[in-house]
Amino acid sequence: MNRIPSPWSLFRLPLLLLACLPTLGFAGVTRFEILERSSFAEGKAFGDTGPYERIVGRVYYELDPEAPANATVVDLGLAPRNADGKVEVSADLFILAPKDAGQGNGALLYDVNNRGNKLALRFFCGGSSSNNPTTAEHAGNGFLLRQGYTVVWSGWDGELLPGGDRLRLFPPLASESKEPITGPVRCEIVPTSGTQRTVINWANHGSYRPTEEGLKTATLTERLLPGHPRVEIPRGQWRLVVTEVEDEHPAQLPKVELEYPAGLRKAHIYEVIYEAQDPVVMGAGFTAVRDLISALRHGTGEGNPLPPVARTYGFGVSQSGRFLREFVHGGFNADEAGQKVFDGIIPHVSGGGMGSFNHRFAQPTRHAGQHDHHDYPPDRFPFAYETQTDPLTGQTDGILRGAAESGAAPLVFHTQSSSEFWHRSGSLVLTDPLGQRDAEVPDNVRVYIFGGTQHGPSSFPPKAGDGQTAANPGDYHPFLRALLLALDRWNAAGEEPPPSVYPKIGTGDLVAWTQNATGFPDLPGIQYPGVIQQPSYLDFGPRWLTEKIADRQPPLPRGDYQVRVPRSDADGNDLGCLPPPEVAVPVATYTSWRLRSEEAGAGGELASLTGSYIPFPLSREEREKSGDPRLSLEERYGTLETYMEKLEAQCHAYEARRYLLPEDTARILETQRERVSPLFEQLPAR
Repeated sequence: MNRIPSPWSLFRLPLLLLACLPTLGFAGVTRFEILERSSFAEGKAFGDTGPYERIVGRVYYELDPEAPANATVVDLGLAPRNADGKVEVSADLFILAPKDAGQGNGALLYDVNNRGNKLALRFFCGGSSSNNPTTAEHAGNGFLLRQGYTVVWSGWDGELLPGGDRLRLFPPLASESKEPITGPVRCEIVPTSGTQRTVINWANHGSYRPTEEGLKTATLTERLLPGHPRVEIPRGQWRLVVTEVEDEHPAQLPKVELEYPAGLRKAHIYEVIYEAQDPVVMGAGFTAVRDLISALRHGTGEGNPLPPVARTYGFGVSQSGRFLREFVHGGFNADEAGQKVFDGIIPHVSGGGMGSFNHRFAQPTRHAGQHDHHDYPPDRFPFAYETQTDPLTGQTDGILRGAAESGAAPLVFHTQSSSEFWHRSGSLVLTDPLGQRDAEVPDNVRVYIFGGTQHGPSSFPPKAGDGQTAANPGDYHPFLRALLLALDRWNAAGEEPPPSVYPKIGTGDLVAWTQNATGFPDLPGIQYPGVIQQPSYLDFGPRWLTEKIADRQPPLPRGDYQVRVPRSDADGNDLGCLPPPEVAVPVATYTSWRLRSEEAGAGGELASLTGSYIPFPLSREEREKSGDPRLSLEERYGTLETYMEKLEAQCHAYEARRYLLPEDTARILETQRERVSPLFEQLPAR
């Protein structure tokens, strides 16, 4: 078993003594309110750890607006204060913890929820999705629990609507005087089907309340492609509908919808801009995570349900991975007493981005894509972990710059699918802002690019949906399990982790994104992309860089950063990356991109966050008839058993390099045999 032995007997006394130190009184958690403690999975024992319990409740914070650790929280100084001069915040809390803490491994894994949703059990355990995990099915293979991790979730996003067991943050409102704060808010809508009415934010998200003047003067524009000019739709043809949400918290955002009787068209880009009021202090999401982990680490806060823990890790997927990058960049990996919060973080499929998390009228759910969600601030300098100078603004910065200077830099495993190169500016983590040279990866950072995968693996058999090709089923989850253990061993025992694997300019594996540069083969019936997500420096007005206040919507682009992608091999699969075993021993081309079909609208644009699965010809005869340049399965492997032998050898090679666990080799071989057997049954008899 790969589990790290429990260090609890070594850490219990020192941590309990540390919890009593006066300096820890600065931590922002005042109390825990526990609403439920119950057995998880009906008391099932998970390996040597034994049974787990569910702990459900709420955590309460007080923030000192004058504390240096809170200085970067936008508008915190404008929030209401209690009698002690502190700003009050609260958040939902959910914990899975070993019933016997001494049987755990002494480590806490904090899963940064994605739009209120819990993901860790699905990503590490293969469990069924649930925001209220209770059963053994939700635990899947039980990996995290068998390893002894305490798994924690809490609310950090203040724009969510109640319902669906989503984890919410309850932040304060900002107010300068008796009059509400106002400002421009921009919302982009790309309908997935024709409709006359839709929310102006994502589903299950509130929007900032329009002012009376904002309802009168709001504008709506339409365009099919991002580069097309915005065409204004006359004000009398549409309206904004504001629905207040019943909730006990005064900062709850309302539901705001766009009603357009003429009909919103599928895949078209609509943009609503209006004057809004009452911004919430969204950056309190960073302090809420910081102070919760600090309290759980040191055993502080009235009613704390857990004993202190020895090691702390943060994991985030997509939006949540971008949250972790900005969390560290913003200086939040040190608590109010200056102590490190996370020992290590895994920002997964974040690409080169941060987020819309900590500015006036922030909208945390917004990202940046090629066809949708433009002109938002997630893809902005700095992109890389090394300190660089931005040629477009003259700023000098890096994701880890401040944390390194303060001694609070965590160990970092930056993991991403190769689709992030196409959809999420992923190459900018690895290069300078203009894509001209390889970046220097700091000693405390490892980068693992999972070649031939998409943002989230598709189900099997993959389907085309709105794409010209089937989606990409390449599965990177087994790598995440092995790498989490490697991160823990690096932190706990100083054991050097597996080497980084990513394409580089210097080796010729990170190249311009044109087909001529990548060498992607000409495949029958396959169109190569003519577009890519490439971020611009966006000018939101004179107060943006210094105060994080946007006065200009939409912003003005003031120059482009330059992105690159991996070079292709003869089959069209990515080079210089760490491909899953089934991609390394392929039966198809697993691309990092996929194009929208004409029937889906916006044909030829990137199908957001997805890649392609393009099967090899089955036989030599089929290959020659179609003109496909790729070897057929018949020529490549001949028989199912030959294929399985090569796949097993690849898995064992990954085990030896510590990228894969033996338990996952067994799963991969079983799953892949089931998937490819029908293909080999169609080959000509030998």
